[in-house]
Amino acid sequence: MPATPHLSLSLGPVLYLWDGPKWRDFYFRIADEAPVDHVTLGEAVCSKRLHFIEPHVAEVIERLEAAGKKVSLASLALVTLERESQLVRGLVRDSIHPIEANDLSALGLLAGKPHSIGPLINVYNGATARLLASRGATSICLPPELPMASVSEIVRDAPDVAFEIFGFGRVPLAISARCAHARSKGLVKDNCQFICGDDSDGLIVETLDRQPFLVLNGVQTMSHTCQSLLQELADLTAAGISRIRLSPQDCDMVTVARIYESVAAGLMSAAEGLARLVAAYPGVPLSNGFHYGQTGASWIEAPAGARNGGERWQMR
Repeated sequence: MPATPHLSLSLGPVLYLWDGPKWRDFYFRIADEAPVDHVTLGEAVCSKRLHFIEPHVAEVIERLEAAGKKVSLASLALVTLERESQLVRGLVRDSIHPIEANDLSALGLLAGKPHSIGPLINVYNGATARLLASRGATSICLPPELPMASVSEIVRDAPDVAFEIFGFGRVPLAISARCAHARSKGLVKDNCQFICGDDSDGLIVETLDRQPFLVLNGVQTMSHTCQSLLQELADLTAAGISRIRLSPQDCDMVTVARIYESVAAGLMSAAEGLARLVAAYPGVPLSNGFHYGQTGASWIEAPAGARNGGERWQMR
C-alpha cells in the first residue's frame, strides 16, 4: 500500500459542551498520544460555555506545545451580542497564537495578520480563497459540504494557499441565535442551565418515522452521521490538500488519529481503517455523500482508483 505523501493531521476545536476537567484531560491525552501536528482550541459555538474551559486553556496550550504541536485559537462562529463582539476583539488583540476565523466579523480585525480560515466560513471558489489569502489567511479549511470537483477547482485556482479538509466528524450544518437544544428540554437560551452539557456528543433529532436525522448541539445543528474521508485521502492529497481535520467527537480520538495516520502512511488499507473507525465510534453511521456531490448523509464506496489500497468496503 503506497503512502499518501505530504499529508498532516489536525484537530479542530471541541464543538460540544464538556466540563472543564474532561476538556482538559482530552487535550492532555491528545498532546501525549495523538499523531496530530496542529490543534485548534477554543469555543466556537456558544460564548456562554467559555467559563467551563477558560481555567484550563493555558495549561492545555503548554502541554500541547511541549509535545511539539502547533496551536491556534478559534473565534466564535456567530456574534450576536456586544459582549461577544468584545470577546472576539480581545482574542485578536491579546492572543500570541494564530487565530482561526469562523465568522466573517473576525476578518476585519485580522486583516494584515497571519491567521487561518475555519470550515464555518463559506469559501466556495478560488477567487474567495485568493482574496482571503491577500488579507493574511495562511491556510483555509474548506467547508465540509463541498464536493470533490469544487475542492479541486478551488485548490487549483489558489495555488499559494494551504488547504485543509474536514475529514472526520459530525458535520456542522447551521448555527442560530436561538437555542433549539434548550427549547427541546423546555428551556430558553437565556436560562438554558447549560442543558447541552447533558449530551456530550449532541442530542439526536429523529424524523416523524423515528429515523435519526440531525443532532442538536446548543445553538448549532449538525449531521447525525459522521463524515469520514478516510478512503479518499490519496485523491485529496493529489488535488493539493495538505492537511486533514479531525473534529473531536465523544469517542477515542487518539485511536481515530492513529487510524488516519496509518492509512495515510500506507500501513493500513482504507477498508481496515474504516472497520476500525466503526468500532472506535460505535452507533454513529459514517457518511461521505457531500464529497461525491450526493446527499450528505449517504455512504458511497470510493471508485477503485481512489481507494488507498484496500478491499471493497460496504457500510453495514
